[in-house]
Amino acid sequence: MYGSLIDALPEVLGLSNFLAVIVGVLAGIVVGALPGLSATMAISVLIPFTFAFEPLVALGLMAGIYNGAMYGGAIPAVLLRIPGTPAAVCTSFDGYPMAQKGEGGYALQIAVVSSAIGGIASALALMLLAPPLARVTLLFGPSEVFWVAVFGLSSIVFLLGGNPIKGLIAAAFGVFVSLVGSDTITGYDRFTFGRLEILDGINIVVLLVGLYALPPVIDLLEHPESPDASNTRKLATTSIWSRLPDMMGFWTTWLRGSIIGILVGILPGAGGSMAAFLSYNEARRASKNPENWGKGEPEGVAASETANNADTASALIPALTLGIPGTAVAAVMLGGLLIHGLQPGPMLFRDNPGIVFGFMWQFLFGAILLIFLGGSLATNSFAKVLLLPRPLLAAFIIVLMLIGTYAIHGRMFDVYLMLGFGVIGYGMDKLDYPLPPVVLGVILGGFAEENLRLALRIGRGDWSVLWANTTSQILIAVTIAIVVGPLVTRFLRKRKSARHA
Repeated sequence: MYGSLIDALPEVLGLSNFLAVIVGVLAGIVVGALPGLSATMAISVLIPFTFAFEPLVALGLMAGIYNGAMYGGAIPAVLLRIPGTPAAVCTSFDGYPMAQKGEGGYALQIAVVSSAIGGIASALALMLLAPPLARVTLLFGPSEVFWVAVFGLSSIVFLLGGNPIKGLIAAAFGVFVSLVGSDTITGYDRFTFGRLEILDGINIVVLLVGLYALPPVIDLLEHPESPDASNTRKLATTSIWSRLPDMMGFWTTWLRGSIIGILVGILPGAGGSMAAFLSYNEARRASKNPENWGKGEPEGVAASETANNADTASALIPALTLGIPGTAVAAVMLGGLLIHGLQPGPMLFRDNPGIVFGFMWQFLFGAILLIFLGGSLATNSFAKVLLLPRPLLAAFIIVLMLIGTYAIHGRMFDVYLMLGFGVIGYGMDKLDYPLPPVVLGVILGGFAEENLRLALRIGRGDWSVLWANTTSQILIAVTIAIVVGPLVTRFLRKRKSARHA
């Protein structure tokens, strides 16, 4: 299987595929530098425009945007104390004090080098861990795959934090959307309400664009004031290459942050924010001068940016092998794979090895390109993007959303459906309902139903076939632990609080 990894390299180095990664990294840095926008939104807006592209070109754009946006979030976090992405919150703790002391350029250079190192470590983990895991999952039958889907839904619902009831409702809504259309076995219509446009189901791109792209745009229009750009004019930058020797003292922080980011990325539902906080906290505990943290400690920027980039490619390990995305961006990328006819799971490695291994190389090259494209360009050029009027930016994104959605099937019904999902996403955002369970419900809902019915047909209607073998029993036990664990923890916490009261 690793031979296929080497075989995929020449195709990735082709002009169109490599150019796609470069364009994606540049676009991702711009998106990440704009407060309120994220890699998830950027990729969801981009997906409709990739229909005419070859799969590797489309995936290269997504990989580049993902890498670029995770670093781009550090730009406003350092300059304005406004995290461009949720994962950049920790970066602002020490990055902004550094900018106030006239070291904003150095903070951004630390951020880009640390981001590149974390991204490279994450891509290598994806290359090394995904192929053997895919080989193991080939042993799974319909009943095991059904429990994997249930495990994926349960994990993202109960590991996201917050209110598990809201997460469960969001996942149930996603499963409902996946059931819309004609039954694949009986052919009967389900929840179509007489509309022929949704007889084949609801296109996942319409859902993604509505849920993830429209709410941030509405937020931009609700808060039209432009951020103060006084700190973007004086960054006190020198060549990034002359600064590299000074940064070599962060190697233990880079190593620790990479390991934490990779492990958190593999865990479904955790994400870069959790990785950044864990890495920042561990680096501060190991520091010889913990009292300086929060006051402009360069190592704090390195710890945060390494971890929140080390979870990028590693979040795709369970996504590509099991169909369980580790983050919201990975969930959106699964949608990108699906619209190009690539079904996530173990069969992906057997049927399309050139594409899946090429995708891994694109992640690695995207991380390396960060140093070259994000160093001087980010500090001298992309930081100025913060000066754009927010209403103008929102209008531009809305136009892209409308054109992209209409281009899917060339009909206004999809546009109306996208706007409807946008309103639902905006309401969920205001009511603090998580969005990733919805996407995962759409992706895994039909997948779970298909394998459940297939397992029952093989077992001739005997439900015991679902827990007849050891693998299924282990998956059931793990799923129950994920569901019950947070509930027990919450009960014990409330009980302890009541005792103190």
